[in-house]
Amino acid sequence: MKPTEAVASAVLNTTSVVSGRLAGKGAFALFHMPLVRSRPRSSERELTAAAHVERLDIGGGKHAVTYRWGDGGRPVLLVHGWQSRASRLSAFVPGLLDLGHSVVAFDAPGHGDTGGRSTTILDYRDIVSALHDRYGTFDCLIAHSMGALGSFFGLKHGVKARRIVTLSGVCDFDYLVEEFCAELKVRDGLKARLHEEIRDRLFPGLPREEVPFSLTDMPRVVRSPLLVVHDEDDTRIRVAQGRRLAAAFGDQARLVVTSGLGHRRILADAEVVRTVLDFVAHGPDGADGSRDAGGTEPRTAPVE
Repeated sequence: MKPTEAVASAVLNTTSVVSGRLAGKGAFALFHMPLVRSRPRSSERELTAAAHVERLDIGGGKHAVTYRWGDGGRPVLLVHGWQSRASRLSAFVPGLLDLGHSVVAFDAPGHGDTGGRSTTILDYRDIVSALHDRYGTFDCLIAHSMGALGSFFGLKHGVKARRIVTLSGVCDFDYLVEEFCAELKVRDGLKARLHEEIRDRLFPGLPREEVPFSLTDMPRVVRSPLLVVHDEDDTRIRVAQGRRLAAAFGDQARLVVTSGLGHRRILADAEVVRTVLDFVAHGPDGADGSRDAGGTEPRTAPVE
């Protein structure tokens, strides 16, 4: 456990003995606070500098910095994950532009070049929805990690995308809660309080059986083809989350499992980029009509 996490763990668990409600609110706040703000890599700066950059207000005193390459026609939306930034998905931008798409991305509150200290799945939903209102139906939505949950929450609330790609995507909101509580060694009573805060403050309109939010409840809402890419060596979001997502969507989804890329290198891997671009251009069957767009490359495998 890192020093900051050790301190947070001690404070939350000690507070829970005195006031469970206060500790629950503190855990909820910390759960939505990225403790690390990633910086752009030198390889990303030139592409980011070429983007049309705007500020998007989303209410509640929050905003997002948005990026656009192209004229806005045939939009593809890129959605980053936790403690990340839009530029981390920059490997997809040149190929998407070559295919005739515009590319839209954003830094969520507390991430990248956007101010603030926290962000929630509601912020992701509101940003994705606002960009949908501006650009219309997305030709494809490509989301990494926590960004998959936030994007699908937008889809649940009316956002439309003709095709969807998840990269190291989170399938179950509860997975994040369990990982957070395990990292901070949160006691069971405090975990129950955190679940109450999440239910009341994030998902008050959902049926109780759909809380916490899970992408396994989404096939009845989302009918678009889905490409799920996940690495078997991902120690941040385990590959079981990708398998669970693909299984929930059945024939609607294609699962590609990579090896040796982990949680972040999957975003810049040339074969992954090629597979995603092929899916964007040709759909689930690929350019040659085969569902295995990864060919015989040993690092990838079709849906199992």
